[in-house]
Amino acid sequence: MNNLKKILIGFIACGAATFAACSEADPVTFPPVNHDPAIMEVGSFAKGADVSWLTQMEMEGYKFYNSDKVETECMRLLRDQCGVNAIRLRVWVNPVEGWNNISDVVVKAVRAHQLGLRLMIDFHFSDTWADPGHQEMPAAWADLTLDGVKSAMTAHISDMLNRLTALGVEPEWVQIGNETTPGMMLPMGSITDNPKQYAALNNAGYDAVKAILPQAKVIVHLDGGNDQWRYDRMFDALAANNGNYDMIGMSVYPYWAEEQGETGGWKKVANDVVANINHLKQKYGKPVMICEIGMPYDQAEACKELISQMMNAGVEGVFYWEPQAPAGYNGGYNMGCFDNGTPTVALDAFKVN
Repeated sequence: MNNLKKILIGFIACGAATFAACSEADPVTFPPVNHDPAIMEVGSFAKGADVSWLTQMEMEGYKFYNSDKVETECMRLLRDQCGVNAIRLRVWVNPVEGWNNISDVVVKAVRAHQLGLRLMIDFHFSDTWADPGHQEMPAAWADLTLDGVKSAMTAHISDMLNRLTALGVEPEWVQIGNETTPGMMLPMGSITDNPKQYAALNNAGYDAVKAILPQAKVIVHLDGGNDQWRYDRMFDALAANNGNYDMIGMSVYPYWAEEQGETGGWKKVANDVVANINHLKQKYGKPVMICEIGMPYDQAEACKELISQMMNAGVEGVFYWEPQAPAGYNGGYNMGCFDNGTPTVALDAFKVN
């Protein structure tokens, strides 16, 4: 058995629910997949989906079906029925249950690659969810100095990306942090209290990515794409502290915007997002990616219209967040767009040239 196959078998076997010790002899195989050069075309518009829950959902018994109610593997279904050409996967440092650790991400990344899908890697730099309300330092890094955390970040990023490139998988985009609106790994990387330290952490991540994947686009990702103020605060701070990045990433969730007091409905939120995209591109000279988008599954027609508007807003791509997640999954904190395991019309917006 050659070394590449040994590595692959080891990683895939580690994707079991328990993430127990693996044996190279575990009988793991993949069905043959014909790569589609059109789908793999770097630089084309990204029509993406974040499916980071997928291996966990499969272990829990969830099934997915095409429009003819034929059971179909989820990423293949998204590709063939919905027009998806890219996959986004989150990475946690030391998650308690194992899901979203490096081994689990490799499992999903290899599957996406075999289907000819492009890849975005989303480093949370936390042991669990990182978002505007939760930017917690990984437990193993808690007592480290700034330089120590930078070294730990570099090792973590290098481990993830080296495992992928050893298998011929090269992410096209890499996020340094997830929805880092207040900063990351607080309080060390607070954008309000320690902007210089935040920029130093960001740059450590940027440099680690470029050392392995020089062509990858490094993204700084914030939530609330309709709120210009939070983007100006972040990218002004990075400019003032020599922060490096290639692309601005944003989340677009009209439902959550309204929950936080926005008025005028989803169309007002969407119009504000478009205005902010134009502002950011002009002010900072960087391309913009919609790294997350979503609306409740029972608002599929409105969601389709929202995605279509974002696709025509001068961005590099749009990634739907966990479309396969059913209503109520993760305590209801999701905006999936499948109904009983089958895609709704929301993602039909991707079926354009």
